[in-house]
Amino acid sequence: MPFAEDVKLGFNSHPKSLSAKYHYDALGSVLFEAICLLPEYYPTRAEAAILERHAVEMVDALKGPLELIELGSGSAAKTRLLIQAVLSRQARLDYHPIDISSSALDASARALERDFPGISVDGTAAEYLDGLRRVTRNGSGSLLVLFLGSNIGNFDFSEAIVTLAAINDALRPGDALLLGADLKKSKTVLEAAYDDPLGVTAAFNLNLLARINRELGGHFDLRQFSHRAVWEEQRSRVEMYLVSRLSQDVAIDALGMTAHFDAGEAIFTESSYKYDARRIAELAAATGFEVAKRWTDSLSRFSSSLLVRR
Repeated sequence: MPFAEDVKLGFNSHPKSLSAKYHYDALGSVLFEAICLLPEYYPTRAEAAILERHAVEMVDALKGPLELIELGSGSAAKTRLLIQAVLSRQARLDYHPIDISSSALDASARALERDFPGISVDGTAAEYLDGLRRVTRNGSGSLLVLFLGSNIGNFDFSEAIVTLAAINDALRPGDALLLGADLKKSKTVLEAAYDDPLGVTAAFNLNLLARINRELGGHFDLRQFSHRAVWEEQRSRVEMYLVSRLSQDVAIDALGMTAHFDAGEAIFTESSYKYDARRIAELAAATGFEVAKRWTDSLSRFSSSLLVRR
């Protein structure tokens, strides 16, 4: 069981860590959608503003009938703007969402097929690259891969290169990748986006421990851990942690282990890397893409880049 193996490995590491991908069980996916509605969490609104203004231009940059693949689709709320733009120029659309949460895939597929009669949704519950390998394109037209929501920020730069190179390998010349990237900005704005006063992001992060309780027989008292988000300037990333409030030992029955936490000890749970135009261009050049066009919102908080396979 990968979850159990990764938890055991993470708690035996120094410092302790948990993989961010395990945030997205059914409850975690719902909590993340709630985060996207928070006033402090600007990326969703900023990207939506870009798509509202430029979706038709993005779609029209590619020739022939268009097919969509989305990596980390979630609820596909913003994707609707692109779907609508595609269906305004062609009668049918094959849409292949890939997401680690099967419940999110099922819910979004039902909603999209209800609201867009011309769409065929073929979802894959998997991580990004595994899902991409399993998708079979249905037509001979252009393929647009959507990597929205600053999901690229979950990878360090070397991992981002590996990921985009693998995406490039799955494409044909003339196909494209629409890449969302959160841009560098002030420490105050960034830390507020990942540590909201209502505590929704804290609940999202603490759900990792609750998931261990539910699925692995963990005995975590969530009240004894706090959420922390820190902007790390040198690494250009926001880091998220769960911090033990006291010295404690926590049994995890399915793993046959007891994890010890010192008072103040932090479990690293997620990083979110931030970009600028130069870094996006470097990433494209290193992975066989060229930047055909780049858009930002009115406050230059977020970037959407159309990367065309060379």
